[in-house]
Amino acid sequence: MTVRPAVAGDADVVAGIWYAGWRDGHLGHVPEELVAARTEESFWARAAERVADTTVAVVGGEIAGFVMVVGDEVEQVYVAQDHRGSGVAGVLLAEAERQVKANGHKQAWLAVATGNARARRFYERSGWTDAGAFDYPATVGDGTLPVPCHRYVKAV
Repeated sequence: MTVRPAVAGDADVVAGIWYAGWRDGHLGHVPEELVAARTEESFWARAAERVADTTVAVVGGEIAGFVMVVGDEVEQVYVAQDHRGSGVAGVLLAEAERQVKANGHKQAWLAVATGNARARRFYERSGWTDAGAFDYPATVGDGTLPVPCHRYVKAV
């Protein structure tokens, strides 16, 4: 497995992983208004816009997952279904933690939809601490929508 910064040509694969993974972890756990806004097309547009924030893990010549980091926030962590359980997520999360530290922060944070038990267990096994419930301001159109989440934190 190699980890590298994403390039523009990775956006389509990243979008596909993001769309499928987002639906797995969020459907039934976020407001329907957010589900309606997160169309398949929206993930392709967002992935193309976020290449500079994206790091990918490559296994056997294919992108197996990605993370997006901005400042002290680990915004996205997704692994392709075929690579789940293979250690890709742990490698990506460690890279995200390294980036947060390199950005000059002592603590990283991320938001997890309250009902996404699989992700919450993964972060806890990875040494992250549940700092409590809060409403994450998800961008929808020109505004935001509060999404019930838990804030996880880890010293880096």
